[in-house]
Order: sequence, then C-alpha cells, then structure tokens
Amino acid sequence: MRAILSIDQGTTNSKAILVSETGELLARGSSPVGITYPQPGWVEQDPNRIWASVREAISACLGAAPSTTDVAAISISNQRESVTIWDGETAQPLGPVLSWQCRRTAQDCAELIEKGHSERVMALTGLPIDPMFPGAKMRWLLERAPKGRKLRLGTIDSWLIHCLTGGKVHACDASNAARSQVLDLNRQVWSEELCDLFGIDINTLPDLRDSSGDFGVSLGVPGIKDGTPILAAIGDSHAALFGHGAFKPGDGKVTFGTGSSVMTTLPHFIAPERGITTTVAWRLGGKPTFAFEGNILVSAASLPWMTEILGLPDVAALVELATKAEANGPGFVPAFVGLGAPYWDTNARALFSQINFSTTRAQMARAVTDSIAFQVHDVFAAMRAQSPSGFGRLFVDGGPSQNRFLMQCVADMLEHPVIQRDAPEASALGAAYLAGLALGVWSDLDSVAALNSNGNTIAPSASENSQRLSVWRDAIARSTLPVTRSNGE
Repeated sequence: MRAILSIDQGTTNSKAILVSETGELLARGSSPVGITYPQPGWVEQDPNRIWASVREAISACLGAAPSTTDVAAISISNQRESVTIWDGETAQPLGPVLSWQCRRTAQDCAELIEKGHSERVMALTGLPIDPMFPGAKMRWLLERAPKGRKLRLGTIDSWLIHCLTGGKVHACDASNAARSQVLDLNRQVWSEELCDLFGIDINTLPDLRDSSGDFGVSLGVPGIKDGTPILAAIGDSHAALFGHGAFKPGDGKVTFGTGSSVMTTLPHFIAPERGITTTVAWRLGGKPTFAFEGNILVSAASLPWMTEILGLPDVAALVELATKAEANGPGFVPAFVGLGAPYWDTNARALFSQINFSTTRAQMARAVTDSIAFQVHDVFAAMRAQSPSGFGRLFVDGGPSQNRFLMQCVADMLEHPVIQRDAPEASALGAAYLAGLALGVWSDLDSVAALNSNGNTIAPSASENSQRLSVWRDAIARSTLPVTRSNGE
C-alpha cells in the first residue's frame, strides 16, 4: 500500500502522518520541541532538537502504520518566519533558530522604518518591516556566524530538506520564501536590492522551487529507505489553506493556535495597504497563487494563561465559564508581545479595560475568549476593504476551531459563516496533497478538493455586535497608547 509521509514541523511539536492514495490517514506520530527565552523578547529553538523531533515523529508514525505500507514520497509543512544558519559542509548549526515570535531585531527594524524603507519593502515583498519576518533576523545570524565557512541560511523547510537529503540539497519553496522579506513577489526571485538592504549574502540563500515538485531524495533517515523522493514543501498556514481545497478567489481559512493566521486567496497579485500582507499561497508549475494574510501574534495562547490566573482546572473549564457571562463585560487585548495584523504595533501592551467592582470571573473569561474573535474581525475588516473578489467559503482549523462556542463567536463577529472540519492535521494533509500531485496520485486541484469536502457550517446568529465592538476598540486604543517611561528607561 503506497502512502505519502507528511511532516508538519510546528512551533511546539513536530508531527508526521501517513496518507494513502485515497486520502485516508493511516497513522500519525508526534514529538515535542522546546522553546527558550534567553532575554525578554528573545525566542529561539535548537535546530538539532527540531531535526531530532522530526525523526522521533517519523518513527512513531511508521511504528503505528500497517505493515504493508510503502512510503512512496515525503512532504513537508513547517512553521514560518523562523530562520536558522548552518555550515553547508559539516551540516552543523552555527546559531539558534530565531523564532517567528522573536523580537530581538525590533531596533534594527525601527531604524529601517525611520530611514524611509517601509514603502519600498512593502511594494516588493507584500510585508511590513517587522521583527516577525526573517530579513533582519538573517542579518543577526550572519553577523555572528564564524568566518570562512560555507554558510547556508534558511527557513525551517530548507533546514529539514538539508537534513532529509544528507546535506545534498539546499532549497525552499515559494510560500516560505514569500515570508522571508527578501523575495521579490512579482518577479519570484531573491531580490538583490532587499538582500543589500538587510545585509544578507544572497549566495547563502536556498534554491527557490515550486511547492509541489523535486526537493531531492532521502539519505540516511532512520526508517526511510534511501532515495525516497521529497515532493512537496510549503509553509504550514499555506498548507492548511491548500488542504481545505480553498482554491477559488475569496475562499479562506483561519488557523487558530498560539497565534492565528487569517488567509484568503486572490485572483492576482495585489499590493496590500498597511494592516495586512500579500503572500504566495503556493506555487505550481511556476505559477504562484497569491493570498491576503493577517498574522495575529497571540490568539489561543491567552486561554491557558487566563485559566491559570482564575485557578481553573483546564481551558475547557475557562470556555465553559465564559458561556455563562453576558457579552457586556470588560475588554481584553492579548498584546503580550505587541500586536500583529492589522495594527503592527510592537509597543502595544496586554491589558483589561473597563473593569469595576461588579466585574465577575465569568466576564473576565468571556473577555479573553472574545478577544480571539475580535482580532479575526479586525483582520477581515482590513481584507474586506481591499479584496476585489469578496469572501467565499471560510474554513477554520487548529485546536480551538473544534469548540462550538468559540467558533460561533467568530461567525457572529464576522457576520459570515465558518466551516468547521475535524482536521487536526490540516497542514500535513495539505502538504501530502501537494506531494500527491507531483507523484501523479491526484491529477488536478478538483480531485484534491474532492478528498475533503465535508464540514460543519456555523451560521452567524442575530447577535448585537456594536456594543461589544465599542468596548474592544476602547481597549485597543488604550493598549496602543505610547508608553511613558521613567528613571531614564
């Protein structure tokens, strides 16, 4: 029985699944990945630990697979905007993985903005200058790497391709490249202008390839026969969009996790205004499909935090408590590491607003759960103002997407139906489908869309949103006020 082994390397864990030629999930495995915080605002990971967790996930997956399974191809989906550096000859990391959450380059980004580079960078890349994106982080790594080495820089897909091929291939796909801030989106090439701006040696960057195609063959991977083709690589949010079959302009998805990614496909490239970004959803046959995206830095991560604050046993208890509160309580902004789309305010701070002596625990819980929907609402408002195709089907995935109450809040705030799917492996499935296209298992996008056509549609209810939005906007305004510092800080 031929199957595709799909790796999903995320921020907190690595997963592997086996997908049959009929689209059936045959087995799964996972392994945790650690995160360290060496200084306030610094977030990093160990490249070797990431690779070890992938091997462990593969081993667990293969161990749970039917004995007759033959791995015909490998695919990769990965956390985006995280970047690392290694020696191309020894394969040894020369620095940590700087996470997408890492803010250590905030000052470098501020200086680029002050020098007037924002408009040009946005026009070329579709991305604002912000510490989330790899451009400034790549320079940070290069400045601290040993001299005289054959340096290789890359996002996590390129690091895994290097590891899977025994160092033979240095490549990445167009969707990951589109998040690097050194890709010219229109020309689909690494930009010498942007590399010069960020101080990056263009020769250290990986070969740029389609999301579905040749990424080399396996070499020395435990449990995988040498020569197994690697036929897909794609960023995890893009992979989820593909996995849902969101192929028509206006179709979109919201992935809920530590943060949230809101993405809708476009009929063609559109330079975004400030607030949202334009990205390559995927590239097939040399032709990119573009998408609007809004990245919310902290979304579901606020739920366990509030659970602990209120002394509740688990997140389910927090959500249950929130259902008991009327939607007229305080506002909450989860700006623990600043705000992403559509505000892009590094200096924003987390806060509750409009608290008084009558505020209840249930209202506090509701404010936190509502903040997930409010942030998605604000991103969609920015997209709606700029989208030529309107909105079509809207899929939701990630752990919180399975909670009916949370998703009803999202549908109500957007005044648009959302489609729940029981697809915890949406990103891995999307990557597997891309590999299946390259392998010839599925002939076209229509056959891929037919693999996963079921879902539970949640229609918006006739709720009153104006008062809730007023409280939210007041909280946002307070969160983004300039910080007054004292004692020379």
